[in-house]
Amino acid sequence: MGGIFGVASKSSCTLELFYGVDYHSHLGTRRGGMAVYGPNGFNRAIHNIENSPFRTKFERDVEEMEGNLGIGCISDFEPQPLLIQSHLGSFAITTVGKINNMDQLIKEVYENGHTHFQEMSTGQINATELVASLICKEESITDGIRRVQEVVDGSLTLLLLTKDGIYAARDRYGRTPLVIGKKEDAYCVSFENFAYLNLGYTDYHELGPAEIDFITPDCVEIISQPKEEMKICSFLWVYYGYPTASYEGINVEEMRYHCGAMLAKRDAGSVTPDLVAGVPDSGIAHAIGYANEAKIPFARPFIKYTPTWPRSFMPTNQAQRNLIARMKLIPVKALIEDKKLLLIDDSIVRGTQLRETTEFLYQSGAKEVHVRPACPPLLYGCKFLNFSRSKSELDLITRQVILEKEGANAENTLEEYADPTSDRYESMCSEICRRQNFTSLRYHRLDDLVESIGLPKCKVCTYCFDGKE
Repeated sequence: MGGIFGVASKSSCTLELFYGVDYHSHLGTRRGGMAVYGPNGFNRAIHNIENSPFRTKFERDVEEMEGNLGIGCISDFEPQPLLIQSHLGSFAITTVGKINNMDQLIKEVYENGHTHFQEMSTGQINATELVASLICKEESITDGIRRVQEVVDGSLTLLLLTKDGIYAARDRYGRTPLVIGKKEDAYCVSFENFAYLNLGYTDYHELGPAEIDFITPDCVEIISQPKEEMKICSFLWVYYGYPTASYEGINVEEMRYHCGAMLAKRDAGSVTPDLVAGVPDSGIAHAIGYANEAKIPFARPFIKYTPTWPRSFMPTNQAQRNLIARMKLIPVKALIEDKKLLLIDDSIVRGTQLRETTEFLYQSGAKEVHVRPACPPLLYGCKFLNFSRSKSELDLITRQVILEKEGANAENTLEEYADPTSDRYESMCSEICRRQNFTSLRYHRLDDLVESIGLPKCKVCTYCFDGKE
C-alpha cells in the first residue's frame, strides 16, 4: 500500500508536511520521503523506515528543509518522491497504487525514444519514475496525468509538486482516496483525511474518480472533472484504514462496528462464548461491534506489546514477521483459562499467524476458540493495491485447500467457492477450520460486508473475494 500527503501554504509548510506524512505510517513499511519547494528551489529527503519510525528518521530534515509547497509519502516499495527535470519544467512526484502492465509501458517508453531508467536495488524500475516519464511525453502536466490514468492497468493516485502548486490526481476508478483540507492561508491534500485534523485543517473536498485538481495556497482548481464509475477498495475499511479515517463519508471505526454486529446476527444462537475478543489492532472494533450486538462481554485476553515493534507486518522477511507477531501478543491468563473465546481478526490470508495465536490461547488454558474473520474468504490476490505480499495466489490458505480438493479443475470452481450458500464453500471453510484448529469458523459474507460499508456494490472493489473487477 502506501500513503501520500501534501501542503500548499503561504508560510512554511515543512512541519505540517512532516506530521501529515507521519500520520500515514500505518500504510507502509519500507521508505518515507518528503520534497518541498521554497526560496532555494526543490529540496528532498528519502529514508529507509523498516526498522525506525518515520519521525525519528526525518526530524533533522525538518530543520533543514525550507518551503511553502511540499509533498511526501510512506511507501511500501519505491523510493519517493522523485525530482524530475523535463520539457514541462522541474517537478517532484509521488504515487500510490500498483501497475500491472509495467513491462508493456516500459517497452512503449523505450520505443518512443526514452533511453534509460535508474535501476533499484531489487533490479526493478521505480514505478514512480515510469509514471513521470509517461507524463513528460505529453504537452502539459495535465495531459500527462490524464494519459497515465488511461494507460495504467491497476491503480494510480498521485501528487505532483511544481514551483507554482500541487497537482492532485485520484485513481481512474477511485480505488484509493484523496481528500483536500483547508484552513486560513493554506490547503493540504491527503490519502487519510484524519491526518490533517490536528494540524488545524477542516474537510474541504474529496476528489472523485479520475479527478485532477491543482492546489495553491490561495485556491483549489478542478482541472479535470471526476468520472462516475468508482471501485473504492473495500479492504480500506476492513483493515488498512486508520480508525479515525473516513472514505466517501463513511468512518472506518463505525463501519467495523457494523461489520461485527452483522457477524453476530449471523451467529445468533449458534455459539455461546464467554468473551468476545479482537486480534489487535484491526480486529478490535469488529469485536466491539459483535459484543454489543450479541450482549456478550468484550475483553482483551491478550495485549499487543508495541514499544519496540509497532507494526505486525514489519520487517519484510515473512519468517521474521511471524516471529515478531508472536512475540508481541502477551496473554492475560485470567481472561483465557477455562474460557470459551470468540476471536475476530480482520482476515485470514495464509493463516500462519492466526493459527499460532489460536495455539497460544489453548496453551494458556482456553476451552474453545471460535474464529470470525471480518471479511469473506480471500480467493484472489489483489491486482490493485499490493494488499498481500504473497507472490502467488497459492500462498492463500483458501487456494491451497481448493487445489487439494479440485486438482487441475481448481480454477474452474472458484465461483462456487465464493458462494456462501454452496456445498463447496462449506467444505472449504470446514477444512480451514480443521487445519487451523479452531472450534468453529464463520466468515463475514460479502453481501453483509457491502451492507456494513453502506455504499452500492457497484462502487466498491471486491475483487479479492469474488474475482469481479
